[in-house]
Amino acid sequence: MFAKSARFYDALYAHSGKDYAAEADRLRRLMRRYRQSGGRAWLDVACGTGLHIAYLMDDFDATGVDVDEGMLGVARERCPDVAFYEADMVDFALDRRFDVVTCLFSSIGYARTLDRLHAAVANMARHLAPGGLLIVEPWILPEDWQDRHVGALFVDEPDLKVARVNHSRREGTVSILDFQYLVGTPEGVEHFAERHELGLFAHEDYRAAFERAELHVEHDPEGLMGRGLYMGIAPLYSG
Repeated sequence: MFAKSARFYDALYAHSGKDYAAEADRLRRLMRRYRQSGGRAWLDVACGTGLHIAYLMDDFDATGVDVDEGMLGVARERCPDVAFYEADMVDFALDRRFDVVTCLFSSIGYARTLDRLHAAVANMARHLAPGGLLIVEPWILPEDWQDRHVGALFVDEPDLKVARVNHSRREGTVSILDFQYLVGTPEGVEHFAERHELGLFAHEDYRAAFERAELHVEHDPEGLMGRGLYMGIAPLYSG
């Protein structure tokens, strides 16, 4: 998905105003408040370039999972002492459990269908220790979707110029984002395109996925960047 854009992904969002340090502070407080297990093991699913991990790795023993090898390459350079795995959120299988599992920056939308949303949440819940905490940051809700939206992000640095223009549309319950990139570096100028498809899941869909995974679910309507957070706590005891 991000094969060509991973190398300047962080620069794009830094110029857009995304504040990973502030988000990490908020996550740290939520993790400490809601998790009922006593450990420090944290799994970041769809970890991207590992920036959340970089800000929180002194507080938690981090592990990362992502389906995109380009993003993982950046994450491994940034956090060389952290274990990263290339795998899909729906069916990854790690031979351990975690006190916190996160899926942030609306990556859950890449589940795309309702069945895969339920499978992804169930899979993440299976990796929780008793009393562990699952935090999912949702994609845009159907009622908030703006069809035929045109957006743009820009990077203007001495050795990197990027213009990313996107057009967004909806097909049924799937949002489609077509990105066009124009990138300038000392090596030259290149143009390429990406297409991203994310499921438009309702508030009730997220709650139902958490409840089916047997998690006690709470909803923070503001979250890290205005899209809210769903937080599920695993039972302390089974049976």
